[in-house]
Amino acid sequence: MAASSSNPSFIVEVAEDYPYPSHVCNPNITVKLSGKDMYKAWKTQMLCLLMSQNMLGFINGETDTITEDEREKIRRKEKACRDLYYRTMNGVLDRGEVTVTDKITNNGNTALHVAVETCKDPEFFEKMLEKTPENISLTDLKNSDGSTLLHIAAIVGNTEAAKILVERYPDMLIQEDNEGQTPLALALSSNMHTEAAMCLLNNIKTDIHKDTLFSGTSGDELLVLAISSKDFQLAGNLLSRYSKLDSDVVLMAIVQNFPCELSFWERRAAVLPFVKRRVAIRKGAYDLLWRVCELMQHSISSSHLKKYYTNPVLEATRQNEVDVVKRIVRYFPNAFWSASEDGHNVIQYAVINHSEKIYNLLYEMSEHKNVYKTSKDSSGNNLLHLAARLAPAEKLNFISGAALQIQYVLQWYKEVERFVCPLDITQKNSSQETPQMVFTREHKNLVIEGEKWMKSTAESYTIAAALITTIVFAAAITVPGGNNQESGVPIFTNNPAFTIFAVSDSISLFTAVMSLLIFLSILTARFAEEDFLYKLPRMLIIGLVTLLISTTTMIIAFGAALFIVFGQKNVLLLIPIGALTGLTITFCVALQFPLVIDLMSATYGRSMFGRKAATTYDFRI
Repeated sequence: MAASSSNPSFIVEVAEDYPYPSHVCNPNITVKLSGKDMYKAWKTQMLCLLMSQNMLGFINGETDTITEDEREKIRRKEKACRDLYYRTMNGVLDRGEVTVTDKITNNGNTALHVAVETCKDPEFFEKMLEKTPENISLTDLKNSDGSTLLHIAAIVGNTEAAKILVERYPDMLIQEDNEGQTPLALALSSNMHTEAAMCLLNNIKTDIHKDTLFSGTSGDELLVLAISSKDFQLAGNLLSRYSKLDSDVVLMAIVQNFPCELSFWERRAAVLPFVKRRVAIRKGAYDLLWRVCELMQHSISSSHLKKYYTNPVLEATRQNEVDVVKRIVRYFPNAFWSASEDGHNVIQYAVINHSEKIYNLLYEMSEHKNVYKTSKDSSGNNLLHLAARLAPAEKLNFISGAALQIQYVLQWYKEVERFVCPLDITQKNSSQETPQMVFTREHKNLVIEGEKWMKSTAESYTIAAALITTIVFAAAITVPGGNNQESGVPIFTNNPAFTIFAVSDSISLFTAVMSLLIFLSILTARFAEEDFLYKLPRMLIIGLVTLLISTTTMIIAFGAALFIVFGQKNVLLLIPIGALTGLTITFCVALQFPLVIDLMSATYGRSMFGRKAATTYDFRI
């Protein structure tokens, strides 16, 4: 609908579905939006027009000035619009102008399709169904996408309409659209309408429907859709209707969507609501994994099991999901000897992907762990050659700083070096490279980046240490309050605050000088590969700790000096001085301490690699 004013160049388009029309009379619009250069002038005039008609709130969202009476009027208008829609639809149908099965939209939707999509009133929908001509079968009623009424109900989540349809026309459950999708598949994939999906599931009663929906490739895809949405409870409900799986996609979907393991603090705080939810989700995923393995074990012949577990167990290895690997291996012991496309088994694949939890299973194995000490791949690489490869990007991205990344890969290399036979350390592969040669070639660029990171960090802290040294040295010479002209002794020598100042300033000076010397030694280091394992991180730790101590004691010295000068006659001044001093120290520690903790935990913390556990597993060959 279009309304035009006396000005022929201005036309106001009012959409038919706009619920609050405003009649704009004689708008004074003289500028047309004909290009970017006209936008500002056009915008100014449009804002003036909207303000004059009290419509600006619909543009900037400031509609909070609507009174309760006005809101009630709006609600009555909305109800009137809905009633008008029902009456209009019924009136059109009653007059015989169209039937409910006539196509009334561009994509071939009938009036029934539109009703399912837009109306969730079951009584109205049932009245619409009663108007269906006797010679028309609703199971054959499709739009241009091949969607039946039940497809539309599944897409929009219209549970009431879906319930009515499946009770009257159960064969709609297995009908497919042009893309080969059933209504149940669409309910699972279209914004995850769980309620509608459960309604469809509860109405699947015949064996024909069960065999059609829960078998073959399409059956596996239903489970994958539910698993991908992290709704493991719904996936478990689906799984109970399966007699067997068609391929490895279901197990692979569980592995790819398996919830992350809870951290140490999350396990301690398991009573909190959000943590309890994560615990429940992980438990649901683990239970589903167990049930899928059970189904595979009982429904698939042992000769075909390999193609079901090979890719999933390797993906679980890549993701470092040790619980998943253990569960799969518990049901299918030979899965531990699965090989990737490059011929790498689980432990070799774990070394390549730096999956330390899977690698630690070596210490839970019985005699078979010795096999890996001499095992080689098709290129003649032993386990140490594989450890010498560059770590995957997703592993390195979790480590802050190139220097710590080099330290991480060195720790991996040294760990595997301790495990393999001494002869393997110098053994060459088919490319005539030793493990050390492979490591140097693979990590050449990372070493350069680590050197840049270490030098830039040391340079920044060197400047800070030099500034602190200068400040506290000057403070030590010109003590607060000055010196006695005759004896040269500081005037406030016997003041406790002066003692605090003297001690803090001295500690700050000495530690700042130590820090400065350490950072200077880092700048002149040789930056060899081995230095990144302990030497350089240890120097950086000492430098940061001494600089942190120097900064903290400098702040304390300044606070004491401030109190000496201004607080002698006003003891209450100690409160704001102490508060500000404590706040500054806290702020300083909060900013610098995380890096110190990362360095200390990476260098001296508990090793990521385990040792022989009490429990051993029988990994059959």
